[in-house]
Amino acid sequence: MTAQTIRAADLLAQRLYEAGCRRAFGMPGGEVLTIVDALETAGISFTLAKHENAAGFMAEGVFHRDGAPGILVATLGPGAMNGVNVVANAHQDRVPMIVLTGCVDSNEALTYTHQVMDHQAVFRPITKASYRLTAAGADTIADKAIAIATDPRPGPVHVDVPMGVADTMVPAIRKTRRRPASATAPNGADLARAREWLAQAERPLAVIGLDVLNDGSGCVLRAFVEHFGIPFVTTYKAKGIIPEDHPLCLGAAGLSPRADRHLLPLVAQADLVLAIGYDPIEMRPGWRDAWTPETQNVIDIAAVANTHYMHQAGLNFVADTGASLEALAQSVKARATWPDGQPDRVRAALAEAFPQDEDWGPAAVIAQARSVLPRSTLATADSGAHRILLSQMWTCAEPRGLVQSSALCTMGCAVPMAIGMKLAEPDRPVVGFSGDAGFLMVAGELATAAELGTAVIFVVFVDASLALIELKHRQRQMANRGVDFARHDFAAIGRAFGGHGVTVSNRAELDRALLEAMAADCFTVIAAVIEAKAYDGRI
Repeated sequence: MTAQTIRAADLLAQRLYEAGCRRAFGMPGGEVLTIVDALETAGISFTLAKHENAAGFMAEGVFHRDGAPGILVATLGPGAMNGVNVVANAHQDRVPMIVLTGCVDSNEALTYTHQVMDHQAVFRPITKASYRLTAAGADTIADKAIAIATDPRPGPVHVDVPMGVADTMVPAIRKTRRRPASATAPNGADLARAREWLAQAERPLAVIGLDVLNDGSGCVLRAFVEHFGIPFVTTYKAKGIIPEDHPLCLGAAGLSPRADRHLLPLVAQADLVLAIGYDPIEMRPGWRDAWTPETQNVIDIAAVANTHYMHQAGLNFVADTGASLEALAQSVKARATWPDGQPDRVRAALAEAFPQDEDWGPAAVIAQARSVLPRSTLATADSGAHRILLSQMWTCAEPRGLVQSSALCTMGCAVPMAIGMKLAEPDRPVVGFSGDAGFLMVAGELATAAELGTAVIFVVFVDASLALIELKHRQRQMANRGVDFARHDFAAIGRAFGGHGVTVSNRAELDRALLEAMAADCFTVIAAVIEAKAYDGRI
């Protein structure tokens, strides 16, 4: 390599480094060796995971802390296919991710068939874009991939990299980058109408979503709701955009019927609903048409146009949320809101619906962990009954303080995401909450945690059942089939992989285990044994 030429793979890697990427995850095969070498050369460390799906979730965990697109590397064929789940998750959960797969060269594929398949045909429906790298276009494709992955709404972009192209020497001259677009705000007659609605509202309510995190409008949002006295609900992904102990916060919504019984009637009572950066992909059917534009004033401020039809609004602004709120607030005087105090009663009812004082069970595990672990603790949640309860009870003081798969709702995400978050912020406590079935899916990644020296706390709810599905069986009066399994020694699994492991069955034991885990120099698996059907009446 001369000073004038570099490998095409190096151009790609350098552009990823410029975008802030510092870590990549995956499992290499011969077809991606040049990619891995180029990433490392550019200053992006490569971490070997035990499965490509888990590697993608580690990459997502890092993104939630450093804000740069995650990088997943997979070899051709089975390696690429192992990553399909996490790529689909990134697409639905709005996670910017660069998916790099190796492939054989086009001429080679004309007469060679072993492990050869059309990666782009697989990834195109579950990504924002899919490219096949060319030597002459490597720089342009790299910039396009980053721009598209991070543009509203963010998501994964796939780049298929032929072996011969990765090694091709190309000019090291860098092209001009696309500059970020300026923030847009509403104007004209619709803005005047929105201001009028805001000025007249006696019972305003905000429903806040993930767009606010992505465009960095949290500070403007907080000033806006405080100035106008607007109580608010968030989606699970937007938890903590304003600290959840704020007096205007009504918590997160969208998955728990128990919470929705209190929140949806309040939404119906509002005379102004502000859907602020609200992406309904996280929400369940109960939130379909949760408000009525024919009888309520509804303003929807979103990053993209409404093609989902989960709800409609009287005014739709496709714009930056912060710029929109600043424009909306101009010349509008604040007034007293909700004179009947109904939001306060709903907040109290929600606290009673999810009590913290049970002797033992899933709620006790969550309550005890939240009381023992510092306010600065970062948490991840796997899919299952425990996630519904955790999302209502785990109070977040900052954005992305509790990370989960809330759109695709895929199992097996909590353990690798916690590893990624701990890598990005090694000095902060990180806890991953998993059901026992989800934990078994990714138990091999405990080896990765040990190899990386990440002192993550893994809390496993042990009831030997797919509790949420078992509950749905009973609700539909169907026979119990395919949901129960044997009880396993999860603490022993933790110790076998080089960490600590402890089994707990009461609050005192959990308290000791958490304190010891925070002082440990390696990961800890805490197996919290709970009774079957322990979620009944809780979610």
